[in-house]
Amino acid sequence: MFNISDLKLDGRALINGKRVQGGAVFTKTSPVDGRVLAEVTRGGEAEIDLAVQAARAAFDDARWRGLPPAQRKRVMVKFADQLLAHADELALTETLDMGKPVRYARAVDVNSAANCIRWYGEAVDKIYDEIAPTGSQSLALITREPVGVVGVIVPWNYPMIMAAWKIAPALAAGNSIVLKPSEKSPLTALRLAELALEAGIPPGVFNVVPGFGLEAGEPLALHMDVDCIAFTGSTKVGKRIHVMAGLSNLKRAWTELGGKSPNIVFADCPDLDRAVEAAMGSVFFNQGESCNAPSRLLVEASIKDAFLEKALALVPRYAPANPLLPDTIMGALVDKTQMDTVLGYIAAGQQDGAKLIAGGAQVMGDSGGFYVQPTIFDGVTNRMRIAQEEIFGPVLSVLSFTDAAEAVRIANDSIYGLQAAVWTRDINKAHGVARALKAGTVHVNQYDEDDITVPFGGVKQSGVGRDKSLHAFDKYTELKTTWIRIDSPL
Repeated sequence: MFNISDLKLDGRALINGKRVQGGAVFTKTSPVDGRVLAEVTRGGEAEIDLAVQAARAAFDDARWRGLPPAQRKRVMVKFADQLLAHADELALTETLDMGKPVRYARAVDVNSAANCIRWYGEAVDKIYDEIAPTGSQSLALITREPVGVVGVIVPWNYPMIMAAWKIAPALAAGNSIVLKPSEKSPLTALRLAELALEAGIPPGVFNVVPGFGLEAGEPLALHMDVDCIAFTGSTKVGKRIHVMAGLSNLKRAWTELGGKSPNIVFADCPDLDRAVEAAMGSVFFNQGESCNAPSRLLVEASIKDAFLEKALALVPRYAPANPLLPDTIMGALVDKTQMDTVLGYIAAGQQDGAKLIAGGAQVMGDSGGFYVQPTIFDGVTNRMRIAQEEIFGPVLSVLSFTDAAEAVRIANDSIYGLQAAVWTRDINKAHGVARALKAGTVHVNQYDEDDITVPFGGVKQSGVGRDKSLHAFDKYTELKTTWIRIDSPL
């Protein structure tokens, strides 16, 4: 068992294989109880430039990209093994850093990150290039090449998983990386870079610079020697990422952004209890701090009362508690700023006329941490802020509809298009509604089924590009066509 007293948290940047203090620091405290965790490098333009230089040198001398794919695979597999070998340490760090229950940090975050790194490592020597169907006097080769230096900016809600989704395919393809984790949860990213070095990834290939968005994120997105920027975060910031990519060197920009996912339950739902369990479990998982949380619950009017009766019976299960305890299901929000944002949306819902039927308040105020009750609003209309804006907290908005056409209209009336769900026993309705929904992922009679083999991303203002699956390689490689003339004597 790994104990808090065993943790040695190092907040210094990691550039070119070495820890670097940088010119300024900030104090990272825990949302669990307010304890000081570490003094963390407050990276700026100088540290970003140093990291990009290291990444460029590593790419240009081919210390990583020049290795045979099978050799990169073996190193990536060792990297994944390192995560599992340090699983308890990483899980405890993640919980202290951003507030999620340690049981899920260990079972979900560490395991998912390790699986992602392993999967892309295993995949890279099984992907073949192409030969085009040309005439007999030519040979046209279509090959994939690593794009170069990849800048990565990840959020605070799933620090390890979001980092792995981006660094794993980028590294496997042979790129060099500069990762800027969120200032709200920088510590596991820094530890991942150390473990990558121990696994055999050469210095300079994977660099981590913590810092704030304006001070470190913008210089990374604007840097003229970064070939690609991959970002997960809010739609507001994601739009700026695309602008900065264009204002600089027209670098490739990939964004996975916000969501306000509709969860549609028809009266002919095959298992109402399962639908209720899925709705509650998914929207309150990770304290509601999930971009794909089903935060808009659309229930057919004839079964809404029955659904809500069952839902309210489950609310006590999600009462916030200390996330360091082994049985906690819902932990702390990431910081006071986020807690105040969530409480502000709860107040807005009440002001707009929605009916608060569960929760709605801060709890455990004497803990030094940031905890909010699981909250449910009934009587929500789709024009209310709590139905249109991403809250990123444990708040469920319940709307009703009378037929499939109305359900689809409400569901699609959003700037987002990340995920959705449909519950019905009618196969024709399931397919028809799924096709009509504007979302990157649609679930039928379940929610949150997930696997590294399927792409994840959205449409509309939920972002550009896909994480996960073999499709992620498209983001971190460039296609090159090579024409060879063949003057055959035969």
